[in-house]
Amino acid sequence: MNQEQQVTVRIQKVKKNRIWMKLIVFAGLAAALLLITIFAKYICPYDPYAQDLTQAMQPPSAAHLMGTDTYGRDMLSRVLIGAQTSISSTFALVAIITVFGTVVGIFCGYYGGIVDSVMMRISDVCLAFPGLVFAMTVAAILDGGVRNAVIALALISWPKYSRIARGQTLSIKNLPYMQASQLAGDSVLQMIFRHVLPNIAGPILVTSMLDIGTMMMEIAGLSFLGLGAQPPVAEWGSMMSSGRSMLQTYPWIVLSPGLAIFVSVVIFNLLGDTIRDYMDPKNTRSR
Repeated sequence: MNQEQQVTVRIQKVKKNRIWMKLIVFAGLAAALLLITIFAKYICPYDPYAQDLTQAMQPPSAAHLMGTDTYGRDMLSRVLIGAQTSISSTFALVAIITVFGTVVGIFCGYYGGIVDSVMMRISDVCLAFPGLVFAMTVAAILDGGVRNAVIALALISWPKYSRIARGQTLSIKNLPYMQASQLAGDSVLQMIFRHVLPNIAGPILVTSMLDIGTMMMEIAGLSFLGLGAQPPVAEWGSMMSSGRSMLQTYPWIVLSPGLAIFVSVVIFNLLGDTIRDYMDPKNTRSR
């Protein structure tokens, strides 16, 4: 190995170690957010729904770190309990569109035919409309609520996963090891679970991780517009909506949930970017 190759190997090792350290840091931050979501009701300093008008509109202080809202409710407690609604609904949405889109894509890519044509035309229709506008229409028809907001966003968000899964399935279904598996007597499900899913898991995982931040903002956007979570449910988007008229006079009422959305989206986006870098074939070859 000459000197130039040695330098290249050292650079690859440094890059690999840097990506690995970033992955640990961002995975730890994401895990901390999930723990806060799970145990939110145990770490809230006050009852997030208890009203005390004598404490209304209090600025951030030692007693109320994020201040209080128009009903005297502690904003920190509401932000913490709001994580249960915002983050859990986001993960539910991402899980739904990932599983459904992947199943549709594998089925269409493996079998083809008229079912493939029909499903791909449906996905074209979904992709032709601006996503949030289409979701607003569906959510309005379904009469709001977190569950209906998740359904509305799921209806327009699954095509990207079906496209990825279909393309990957088409590229590997006629490869020699797939034909050998078929000749060995494996059923379709066995071939899918043994050969197709492991090969498409990487792109699907990266897409779903990068979608967490996007879906979180879209759910918050629907709630902000009154088409998602409804008061008095603590949800970051609806909390920002209820305090938007007081942004100049009592800014902490809007900034507290806004900061929670910002931090959560940044953490999950950085985690998704790092996972994408970690699973990049160039970096995989250097490991």
